[in-house]
Amino acid sequence: MRRIWVFAAVLLGAPLLMGAHMGVQQLLGNFHEVIPGEFYRSGQPDGDDVAAYADRYRIRTIINLRNETPDAEALAARAAAERHGIRIIDFPMSSSKGLPVEKSAELAALMRDAEKPLLVHCDHGANRTGLASAIYTGAIAGKGEIAAELQLSPYYGHVPIRGVGRYEMYRSWDRFEETIGF
Repeated sequence: MRRIWVFAAVLLGAPLLMGAHMGVQQLLGNFHEVIPGEFYRSGQPDGDDVAAYADRYRIRTIINLRNETPDAEALAARAAAERHGIRIIDFPMSSSKGLPVEKSAELAALMRDAEKPLLVHCDHGANRTGLASAIYTGAIAGKGEIAAELQLSPYYGHVPIRGVGRYEMYRSWDRFEETIGF
């Protein structure tokens, strides 16, 4: 009977811990250093976040993947970026629709050529940002397929399960990865 309780605790505990981790990450902005000194990812930063990232990480370019109308937080981030001499590039994407391979290649070229250090963000830093981070990690930084696919994982808030969350981002990565050949 004890084994059943332990098994049940592990079976239920793991998703609860992952859910708690994802919730805390969202509250903290889901900021992560992917390639130290080169590539960073986050949810929508506010003006204070942009100033802190400029000071601490010397961010030179921000790629905004949001396709929503900018809210007050996004406008404050843009103003802070301008004050710190950070270039903002808009590359609007939908998190619920797949990104064609051609657009993924366009995003890869944009990230490759952008002045570094580079920060990529969407609203929550999980789905669109996960796809961009996978593309950067695999196709630009050459870190391999596993490291790239980890960018689209629950650790960052992405749930790559069909019918749950934004599976199209994972499918977009998969099509891009198959096309460029890892």
